[in-house]
Amino acid sequence: MELVTLCFERPGPENTDETLRVSVERARALGIRQMVVASSHGDTARRAQALCVPLGIRVVAVTIGYGWDEKGWCMDSETKAALRAEGIAVVTGIHALGDGVASAFTSKHGGRSADEIVRDTLYCFCQGMKVAVECVVMAAEAGEIDVNEEAIAIAGSSTGADTAIVVKPAYAHTFLDLEIREI
Repeated sequence: MELVTLCFERPGPENTDETLRVSVERARALGIRQMVVASSHGDTARRAQALCVPLGIRVVAVTIGYGWDEKGWCMDSETKAALRAEGIAVVTGIHALGDGVASAFTSKHGGRSADEIVRDTLYCFCQGMKVAVECVVMAAEAGEIDVNEEAIAIAGSSTGADTAIVVKPAYAHTFLDLEIREI
């Protein structure tokens, strides 16, 4: 098997269209029918949907929980409703890899929880890798993807999309069954 890897010189929203294009191309080649997209404000999800609907690929947008609203990272209810009306599933929740109850103890007492260690390890690749893996777990936990089928997960570093993976999903409690099969 020969795979081509696309690398961007800089992260950012200018990479979104190309990331989505190669992701849809790979989904077609592998027969993947589910795509998980990190989307704080709906733009990446809408762009993915436009490419995926004609191919029968289901799009799930994952957005962050309201504990981060003061940072401006949360999707408003109007945008969620609009995306759902367009056929995009929307999942909102806490970060699967940190920022949960364990992080409160880390902040107060020090140390690192297992999910924070996994998070920090994925950050060694890039922010988009951490977010892509995290979104797959969040979508699985919400029942929006089939963990028995591969998915494409797309995320980015701050805004836009610049990272895509082919992944065998898993739930949080079966995280060690998750497999990143292609980057």
